[in-house]
Amino acid sequence: MSRRLRTTEVARLLQEMERRLRARQAGGLVLRIDGKPLPLGVYSKDPDAAWGRVGRGYATGYKFHVVYGAGPLPEQWDVAPMNVAEPTVAARLVPLLKQGGGYILGDKAYDSNPLHEVAGSCGYQVVAERKRPGTELGHRPHVAGRLRSIALLQTEFGRRLYRTRAAVERNLAWLTSHAGGLAPLPAWVRREHRVRLWIQAKLLLHAAYVLLYHPPDAC
Repeated sequence: MSRRLRTTEVARLLQEMERRLRARQAGGLVLRIDGKPLPLGVYSKDPDAAWGRVGRGYATGYKFHVVYGAGPLPEQWDVAPMNVAEPTVAARLVPLLKQGGGYILGDKAYDSNPLHEVAGSCGYQVVAERKRPGTELGHRPHVAGRLRSIALLQTEFGRRLYRTRAAVERNLAWLTSHAGGLAPLPAWVRREHRVRLWIQAKLLLHAAYVLLYHPPDAC
């Protein structure tokens, strides 16, 4: 976490490493999106962290937002304080994805009209369960993408497609389950710019580890 890591030259180096590793991944029409909490201690004085919901409780810290495709390196990712809603960050990530469109599978937290609108403008269809299943849609207008998502999940194809969303949880589990992976934030990794550098390094190490010891052609 030295000052050298924040220089323009090192930032370009890390970005180029991401680009080259991502170029080795297989493409696909199906992407999965999720968020992983990175909680801090309740007495942390980190001014960039914030309190937010984690599971059935609350914690202070950050959240790692990720869009995975078929490879070990996310297609796009971001870090935000814990109180920033997942659809808000997703709406920033979707326009950064490769052109061409496809499906983006997310849990019910991503059942958001604004997110569906952004994704539709980029050629992607978000497929997410409804936050309140079994209820009426009410009188408020809904974007076409959200209505298509609801209709799609009522078909056999849509249900089979949505069951593959669990792959993102396996991606995150693998990322956090080996020595070079994404462990809980150390005590000296505080402030958002340091958290971002820490995560980027872990993502690069994990992708290199997978491509070296578990290449796709060997699976």
